[in-house]
Amino acid sequence: MTKNPYLKDGRLADVIAAITALGNYRYYKLSFEKCAEQISNKPKEAERWGKIFSEHPEFFRINPKDEKASLVWRRQHPKRYDPKRSVEITREKFDVLTSEERDGITRRPLEPSEITALVGIAVDLHERALEQEKAGKWWVPIATAVLAFVGALAGARLS
Repeated sequence: MTKNPYLKDGRLADVIAAITALGNYRYYKLSFEKCAEQISNKPKEAERWGKIFSEHPEFFRINPKDEKASLVWRRQHPKRYDPKRSVEITREKFDVLTSEERDGITRRPLEPSEITALVGIAVDLHERALEQEKAGKWWVPIATAVLAFVGALAGARLS
């Protein structure tokens, strides 16, 4: 049985950091290396962050071609955000842009309430993973009691 990725050491903090970084950054998708730099200030941890993104498809999508990650929620917004001016442009303005200008257009950053909602979901998923792990160990107290009883019986017979 595979272990829930939320139960890995520090995973909830990593997921929250990634949600916050990818939700706020001016571009909606980032290379693993850029994510590692933005999130932990350690560009050499790109592979680690790539693994985190791949283990949490409930939040992140990966473009394997260029090893870039993005938030699923943010991908639902149209590409009409100008990161240089920090404004959303209309469809009409987008339609008259040159192809070079369109290359610089991205999806808008998430609102603080959207990021808060995603963080809340991550916390809930983490709590459920802990509950499931606890529920899977229901037999431990029973086995301990049975072993203690058998030990007591054995001790009584030997005396």
